Amino acid sequence: MTATRTQDIDATVSQVQALQSAGADVVRIAADSTQDATALAEIRRQCSANLSVDLQENYRLAELVAPHVHKIRYNPGHLYHHERDKPWQEKVRYLAAVAQEHDCAMRIGVNCGSVDPAQQGKYDPQDSLSPMLDSAWEHCELLDSIGFTRYCVSLKDSDPQKVIEVNRRFAERRPDVPLHLGVTEAGIPPDGIVKTQIALEQLISRGIGDTIRVSLTVPNSRKAEEIQVGRQILADIAAGRVRSVIPSSQGGLNIISCPSCSRVENEAFVELAQRVREMTRYAQQHALTIAVMGCRVNGPGETDDADLGLWCGPHQVHLKRSGEFVGAFSYGEILPRLRAELDALIASRAAGSAAPG
Repeated sequence: MTATRTQDIDATVSQVQALQSAGADVVRIAADSTQDATALAEIRRQCSANLSVDLQENYRLAELVAPHVHKIRYNPGHLYHHERDKPWQEKVRYLAAVAQEHDCAMRIGVNCGSVDPAQQGKYDPQDSLSPMLDSAWEHCELLDSIGFTRYCVSLKDSDPQKVIEVNRRFAERRPDVPLHLGVTEAGIPPDGIVKTQIALEQLISRGIGDTIRVSLTVPNSRKAEEIQVGRQILADIAAGRVRSVIPSSQGGLNIISCPSCSRVENEAFVELAQRVREMTRYAQQHALTIAVMGCRVNGPGETDDADLGLWCGPHQVHLKRSGEFVGAFSYGEILPRLRAELDALIASRAAGSAAPG
C-alpha cells in the first residue's frame, strides 16, 4: 500500500514503481476525495502496476476511480459513514454494479478496529472475531445473490493469533472465497515481521490464503521493505523454513503500530512510534498493550482495546487509557505524558496483585 498523499502524483508514482520493482503484484492506493480520484487517473496513466483502490469512507467515489484500477476495496464498517439512512445492501449493490461495468474485482476488507456496528452489537465486547466473521459472511452472501463473484475477503487484526483463528473459521465455512492475509498494525521491525510471519506460516501451511500484505511502521522511503519481507516469508514457507516457534512479544509489553499510509496526517507519526518503542523498553516484562495509530480514520476505534492508545492528528496526539480519553497533547508533550500514564498503570497493577485475597 502506498503511504504518500495520493494527490502528490510524483511521489505516489515513484512509490508505486518502487513497490512494483520490489515484487508487489498488487499496489493499493487510497482515495477519499474527488481530488484523490482525479490524481489517481494521472497516476494510472504513468504506471503499469496492477492497482487496487481503497475507498476509505466515501463509497461513492467508486464510479470515479473504477476506470483506472483493477480492484476496489471497501470496508463494511465504513459504509455507514456516508448516507447513513441508506441500507448497506443498496451501497454494496452500487459498488458491484460499478465494478462489473469497469471489469474490476472487489475486496471486502474487514478490520478489527472498524467492524460493522450492527454486528458488534450482537456479541459480548470480548468476542471480537464473531462480528468480523458475520460481517464478511453476509457481504459474501449478498454479492453471491446478485451474481457478482469476482471478490476476495480480508479479515485483519493486530494479534497474529486472532488473524489465524478468524481466517481459519472463515475458510471452514467458505473455502471457495479467496482470502487476502495480513496482520494489520503489525508494527515496527523486527517485531512486526515476526507477528506477520507467525500468522502467515500457520495459515498458508493449512492451505489458507491467496494474497498477502505485510504492514510495517517504516518511513515512506522504506516501504519496499514490506514487499521484500513478504517475499522472504513466502520463500521460507515454500522451503519448509518455518519459524513459528519464535516467541513474539505476547506475554510482555506489546506495541501495536499501524503502517505508514496516505491517511497519515503528520509523518512525525512514524518517528513517534519508534520513540515509543525505545522509551518503553524498561517496561518489557509487563503484559500491557500500547497502540500507536497514525490517523483519525481507524485510530479512535483501534486504540479502544489497548491499555494505552495514541492516535495521531496533524498537530496533536490523542491519548487514551483503557479506552477512555485522557487528552490531546502536542508531539513534543506526548512522550512524558505517556510515560507517566504507563508508570501509573504498572503501579496500579502491582498494587492490585499485592492486595490480600
